[in-house]
Amino acid sequence: MRRRAAPRMQARMLASLAVLTLLAGVLVGRLGQLQLTDHPAGDARVAAPGTSRVPLPALRGRILDRDGRPIVDNAVRTDVTIDRRSLADAADGGRATVRRLAEALDLPFDRLWGRTTLCGAPGSADPPHCWAGSALVPVPVAVDVDPADAARLTERPELYPGVTVTSQPVRSYPRAKGGGAPQTTGYLTRPDAETVEASDGAITDADLVGASGLERQYDELLRGSGGYSEVRVDARGVAVAETGRREPVPGSDLVTTLDLPVQRATEAALADGVRQARDRGHRADTAAAVVLDLRDGGIVASASVPTYDPSVWSQGVSQEQYDDLTSGDRSPLIDRVTGVAQPPASTFKAVTLPGAVAAGTDLDDRAHCSSSYRIGDRTFNNYESRAYGWITWREAIKVSCDTVFYRVAEQVWRDQGGLSADDDGGDPLIETARDMGLGEETGVDLPGESAGRIPDRAWKRQWWSSTKDASCRDARRGHPEVTDRTRREYLTALAKENCESGYQFRPGDEANLSIGQGDVTATLLQMAQVFGTIALDGTEVSPHLGAEEVAPDGTRTELAAPATREVDLPGRSGSLLRAALGDVVTEPGGTARSAFAGFPLQRWPVAGKTGTAEVYGKQDTAWFVSYAPTTKPRYVVAVVVSQGGTGGATAAPIAREIHEQLAGVAD
Repeated sequence: MRRRAAPRMQARMLASLAVLTLLAGVLVGRLGQLQLTDHPAGDARVAAPGTSRVPLPALRGRILDRDGRPIVDNAVRTDVTIDRRSLADAADGGRATVRRLAEALDLPFDRLWGRTTLCGAPGSADPPHCWAGSALVPVPVAVDVDPADAARLTERPELYPGVTVTSQPVRSYPRAKGGGAPQTTGYLTRPDAETVEASDGAITDADLVGASGLERQYDELLRGSGGYSEVRVDARGVAVAETGRREPVPGSDLVTTLDLPVQRATEAALADGVRQARDRGHRADTAAAVVLDLRDGGIVASASVPTYDPSVWSQGVSQEQYDDLTSGDRSPLIDRVTGVAQPPASTFKAVTLPGAVAAGTDLDDRAHCSSSYRIGDRTFNNYESRAYGWITWREAIKVSCDTVFYRVAEQVWRDQGGLSADDDGGDPLIETARDMGLGEETGVDLPGESAGRIPDRAWKRQWWSSTKDASCRDARRGHPEVTDRTRREYLTALAKENCESGYQFRPGDEANLSIGQGDVTATLLQMAQVFGTIALDGTEVSPHLGAEEVAPDGTRTELAAPATREVDLPGRSGSLLRAALGDVVTEPGGTARSAFAGFPLQRWPVAGKTGTAEVYGKQDTAWFVSYAPTTKPRYVVAVVVSQGGTGGATAAPIAREIHEQLAGVAD
């Protein structure tokens, strides 16, 4: 069973439910900002002749952290509406009223008047300044108005016929400035026609539905059940009276596995680390961090950079703002913990070592860590071309030697049959990676998860087939658009090679795979899961976020947690890895030792692995995946910073800050 909220927190939640009940009353007591929904003839929901039904959306449930603290809440926004009947009855169409209203609110007349015109009607204002809603409901001419300004309108109702001050429930984000996990919680949007049609009446085009994150994953739970108001319509198409009503039913709250103090600390540590990397001359354009609870697989914190203030959705998004939010690979809406896969670099050696044992490597033998290793006509260098000579496999992990893994990879490739191998059956490096869950989704309860990629012979042939024409064209053209001669020659040679024999799975492909480079990609969450499996000696937890549903009446229903599974760590690869990963943090020569200098490792022992991924045309990507305490593993902390430099210098210090928070929480 999951941890329950303390009695004081339960009381707070009941009080919050009372507030939501009041908000629900506010919501169902108004008709503004709603649209009509057509229903087929004979449908019991269809209004009687001469009337129409206007949907009344339900109050949406909140998203809470594991102790019941709201991450996404509901608040009240003050809007000013004007009844379309009063506009139709006025000799001047209501212009004088709207002009007085504009003066009272200190807003442009043209802006308010544009809202009284129906989008698409003759003489209407251009979107988004026109009213895209129903002609049968009061028009919200001014939204998010200062309550004091709105209150003054009610003092002289004779000057503002048909004008009403309403309270509109909207999403609020109590921790929008830090700790709000906006990419994880997601945001809302209007449903498209296909969604409305597929819902069989459960969703109307007046509703808001989850567009991403938990809002989308648990949309049905959070959305509740809408109601309607039946109105009588006169010959002008104006609603003149309400003739019936069905009240909406509020949605349930979603209790998640997130922990707000840890979430705040994670977001702050990631932002600080990115700033420091930029100060050192790195671009550090994107980054992510995740904390995974090894007791049940619950995600305790999840953060992405760049980020944004989610309250922008409740305040109204301009086209310019929307373009900024959705622009390219650096969009702040992207969840970089689950939705972005990239080469995991040397963190992948924690996968390759069990694969090497499966291939027949004896971990009691010493391995030769040379400065470089030649495979065919290509030389593969150790990081910074450093040589350590003959070392143990435990030391190979500690100092992150590449060449010892290149040697294993070449032998595996030859044992598979080299270029003549038809398939990947029996390839111990590839099979071990897949056994540890890479190359497929973790199944986390979030939309848009990336599966990553474990490149094999079948994938190489498929990739070549889909890119051959482009490669051959680039080989003929010679990349004239590239001004740098060295880069142009490299790209042209690469295009020629891919054109002629890109279908071949070469020894270099296996070598790159062995150190998490080349075409292999993984998400941060996948690598966190892998290290959790190593920490738990083969027990793989399934990451998830949903914990409980809290119905409007307070009834709590625990959401089923995904099952664990057992993963084989052959021989003593698991125990050697756990020891070596501890050395990475604690021993001289460990690639993360300097990052944890002065950290209370006796009280909170940390084990982990750095990674520095080389990306052509960009600066290195920094990785660090870790777990603690090593004596009884409870948390995995994983960090990645694109174009952030080395894992030891950039990613590990960020993880350290997060571990400092966890050590305090664990107390």
